[in-house]
Amino acid sequence: MRRWLWLLALCAAPAWAQESCPHASEVGQSHMLGLWRAELQGSGHAGTLLLEKHPHYAESFRGTINRNGERRAVAGDVEDGEFTLEESADGKRISATWIGEVVEGSCGREVRGTWTIDGEQTGRPFILRKQ
Repeated sequence: MRRWLWLLALCAAPAWAQESCPHASEVGQSHMLGLWRAELQGSGHAGTLLLEKHPHYAESFRGTINRNGERRAVAGDVEDGEFTLEESADGKRISATWIGEVVEGSCGREVRGTWTIDGEQTGRPFILRKQ
């Protein structure tokens, strides 16, 4: 009898548990929406990103990054596993860019790449993890 209950429970698993894990190249805007933890390697610098649908561009997203109470606007997109995010301190000009790739096998929940301040030649490695 207990075997049947276990099988019934397995078959009745929530829909999110039955969804497939997209390949990095299949990750789109809908996978990026939500709350993310941002880590800049080597600096101990971290922040929280909140990404929402962009109201004017159907496949893009926008939102804010919060670093120790300092908020900045962000906007970007993801296509074929390539992630691009522009950060703005004043809401008008780009102050930094995030260029990276969705990590294969992460089901669209991790992005790694380079964060570069506008005008600088080299950037710092970053990791974004969906919360």
